[in-house]
Amino acid sequence: MSTLSSPPVESKQETKQESSQLISRGVRARPLFDPEIVKRATKEAFIKLNPRMVAKNPVMFVVEVGAALTTIYVIKDAITGTGGLLFGIQIALWLWFTVVFANFAEAMAEARGKAQADALRKTKTDTIARKILPHGAFELVQASKLRAGDVVYCEAGNLIPGDGEVIEGVASVDESVITGESAPVIRESGGDRSAVTGGTQVLSDHIKIRITSNPGETFLDRMIALVEGAVRHKTPNEIALNILIAGLTLIFLMAVATLPPYAKYAIQAVGSGTAPTVAVLVSLLVCLIPTTIGGLLSAIGIAGMDRVMQHNVLAMSGKAVEASGDVNTLLLDKTGTITLGNRQAVEFIPLNGVSESELADAAQLSSLADETPEGRSIVVLAKEKYQLRGREVAEHNAQFIPFSAYTRMSGVDMDGRHLRKGATEAIAQFVKEAGGKVHQSLKEVSDRISSNGGTPLAVADGSRVLGVVHLKDIVKGGMRERLASLRAMGIRSVMITGDNPLTAAAIAQEAGVDDFLAQATPQDKLEYIRKEQDQGRLVAMTGDGTNDAPALAQADVGVAMNTGTMAAKEAGNMVDLDSNPTKLIEIVAIGKQLLITRGSLTTFSIANDIAKYFAIIPAMFASMYPELNKLNIMGLHSPHSAVLAAVIFNAVIIIALVPLALRGVQYKPVNAGQMLGRNLLIYGLGGIIVPFPGIWLIDKIIVALHLA
Repeated sequence: MSTLSSPPVESKQETKQESSQLISRGVRARPLFDPEIVKRATKEAFIKLNPRMVAKNPVMFVVEVGAALTTIYVIKDAITGTGGLLFGIQIALWLWFTVVFANFAEAMAEARGKAQADALRKTKTDTIARKILPHGAFELVQASKLRAGDVVYCEAGNLIPGDGEVIEGVASVDESVITGESAPVIRESGGDRSAVTGGTQVLSDHIKIRITSNPGETFLDRMIALVEGAVRHKTPNEIALNILIAGLTLIFLMAVATLPPYAKYAIQAVGSGTAPTVAVLVSLLVCLIPTTIGGLLSAIGIAGMDRVMQHNVLAMSGKAVEASGDVNTLLLDKTGTITLGNRQAVEFIPLNGVSESELADAAQLSSLADETPEGRSIVVLAKEKYQLRGREVAEHNAQFIPFSAYTRMSGVDMDGRHLRKGATEAIAQFVKEAGGKVHQSLKEVSDRISSNGGTPLAVADGSRVLGVVHLKDIVKGGMRERLASLRAMGIRSVMITGDNPLTAAAIAQEAGVDDFLAQATPQDKLEYIRKEQDQGRLVAMTGDGTNDAPALAQADVGVAMNTGTMAAKEAGNMVDLDSNPTKLIEIVAIGKQLLITRGSLTTFSIANDIAKYFAIIPAMFASMYPELNKLNIMGLHSPHSAVLAAVIFNAVIIIALVPLALRGVQYKPVNAGQMLGRNLLIYGLGGIIVPFPGIWLIDKIIVALHLA
């Protein structure tokens, strides 16, 4: 047991840097077919042949049952010496390959998530923590021994031992182990930037932290569990699509089951022909049911979550990712999302015969010790517009007056001058107390700036009002264009701000948002979201504060900032590790890409069955009805080669589409009508055309290799 003056605990800097590199390699830099991932996925593809695992996918379960049934009949034919053994063996093998390829697609998506989880696990270290005891001393304990409610002390160089809230002090923290970003962030007690994450490192100063999670329940532990693709729950749309393809599978299964008695009757009626074998019947069933989308459906969903993670966003469920693709209303916080987040000086407006340069000089002098973004912007504007450089004021016995919430102004006293800048009312009161008079023009200029969405900052020199500095929220570059793209997708953007309606209206007009909610309270946000949802709309929003938690929980897609409070992160269904509020726009695009990919490959899967009809139907019944040979428009060599070519194409197309399922169909911000037309043209028409040359080519290869 020690006192707080003891030497700092070893920081394990090398471990932290190595962990950060692992995150970068494991989450962001993995190529699509990384050899390690392919090796893991190949192994998993065979493990997933377990019927209990395949049964979760009704389409692939039917294929596996068909493969097993065909294998049994092949073994029977081998024992009895029945002809057509080579054909039966090939059909059985390609049916098994079909299941393996589908398993491989799913395993590839899961393996990428597991690779991320493995990289995250390597970042976990059981650090030594300074646990503060009730009487003020501390003891050194392992981080794994800490419990929620414990208070620890961290200073420069220490790793933060667990998730918690800063309750005393302020420090810069390196969160690259979690976010991959090298820029440190400020963490301080109170407000919305008090949350800290276990495994991150204190770079400067010292803080006291109240631990908020027990071992195994930390944010990093949740990340590891959530990026595991195997635990992804199916979304409502995915469940609906599964029901659809299961229904189609059942219909085709009943249709194929009626063919043997029909064939027997036809042979008796016609007096010629042979009944289709089990291998041919199973081949027909497998080629008729939507095996392509059945084999890729899980991979598409898991890959969607993976793409979100690659953008450094942690999705709590696949439902959240998919819901983002159906969003109708997007709630965007003004500060930091639509605007840069810090007001900047854009103009000096002098009063009462004061020159602009005199006002700029006084404003700059009063801001030299002001470290706020507003103060620095005044210094920069004076330098750029009037070439006024920062002066050495120490020799003038300058006394800087820091900003106070009570006086609402700051400034400097030097050479007998009393320079102040601050809120209009505060400066007016200061001038009156100094024996000066305030002209009506000060209020007129201030009101004009406020009505245009700006913030007036009055400047005085003792008993004289010199003028006003116009501070303005700067709308981020390209924001209007990005919001226009959302509008083209049918998404309505709403700006949320605590500003007065006049300021909010000016910013909203400049940014190009569709609507705004001014002077918004937590209750206002919650009611607005509920109103939108009552009208059948899906709502997405971002937030970082405890006051945002109710709205984040109510929204269909709630993206909490990693720099925000624990309450916000617990309420949302996504966490942006970069704490970039504009990331919500990218998340919406990823959600739409997931839905488009699923729809496109479903369209392709159903469309490519047409060519298989022209391959298998003539092969099955041409011996009974020679007229059906006219349907052999591909000129396939023989019934056996035609069936085998169709089965091989049916298996190979799954593996060929794995890259598209993992990367996603390219997304463009267009309306639903254009999107549907593009989908039908590329994947509908493409799904009809592509199989014809594919099956024809495979047939030629089969004949050339004497396989049929």
